[in-house]
Amino acid sequence: MPLYRAKAGDGVAWITGASSGIGRELALAMARRGYVVAATARSIDALEELARESKGMSGAIRAFAGDVTDAEAMAATVSDIEKHLGPVRLAVFNAGIYIPTHGEALDLCAFEKTLDINLMGTLKGLVPTVERMKANGCGQVVFVASVSGYSGLPAASAYGATKAAIINMAESLSFDFEKMNIRTQVVNPGFVDTPATQKNDFEMPALVSAEKAVAEMIHGIEQGGFEITFPRRFTYMLKFLRMLPHPLYFWIMKRQTGWRTRPLDYGETTPAAATRSG
Repeated sequence: MPLYRAKAGDGVAWITGASSGIGRELALAMARRGYVVAATARSIDALEELARESKGMSGAIRAFAGDVTDAEAMAATVSDIEKHLGPVRLAVFNAGIYIPTHGEALDLCAFEKTLDINLMGTLKGLVPTVERMKANGCGQVVFVASVSGYSGLPAASAYGATKAAIINMAESLSFDFEKMNIRTQVVNPGFVDTPATQKNDFEMPALVSAEKAVAEMIHGIEQGGFEITFPRRFTYMLKFLRMLPHPLYFWIMKRQTGWRTRPLDYGETTPAAATRSG
């Protein structure tokens, strides 16, 4: 029997980090395609506005406020979704935070916050979701990671570490999830025009709109394999670079990013500089 793949009408699509950026656009796009979407983020006002925007669409968006760093809240959210809307067939773990981290101004709080939201926040939603999917006999789990998880990039030591962990975790879990008829996918976008990237003060090659990113994600969710990555002209170049010997990799990255001539900045890097989705 083929591995399960969620379709509109099967049950609920749950999206975390749905109040802004990719998560918000994905929720709206899926509602247009007929999915019943459970949208989660910390801001109930933003979620309720999102739900209002879905009125008249073939599907619908329902707001379920929650903080991904709270394990009890995430377990309760999954329970509430299934109680009020039906079984979660598709879960997209999208909530995340980006805090620029530089080696000359390391900040333990920045690393802790990034790990707590990006990695542990994913797990706190994943565990109760998979328990339900296992009991229901099917499901589809989508982890939103990043090409920064392929190899080390400047100013991304905290963010990239969490995304590399998510990629590895998704690969490892897929072996057992498949036996439970749970499809596992990981999304590795390049640069996407969202509130998170709009604060970047460097050139972002192959930048794509949030709408384009969401179209790629939905195509991958509905038809693709384990990895959903875009734009491929950029992400496949990074795949190639990670296979190079480290001295060559570092030389190319320093040259392409201008990092060799970047002055050191001893100012503090704090979580206040973060951009969070959900």
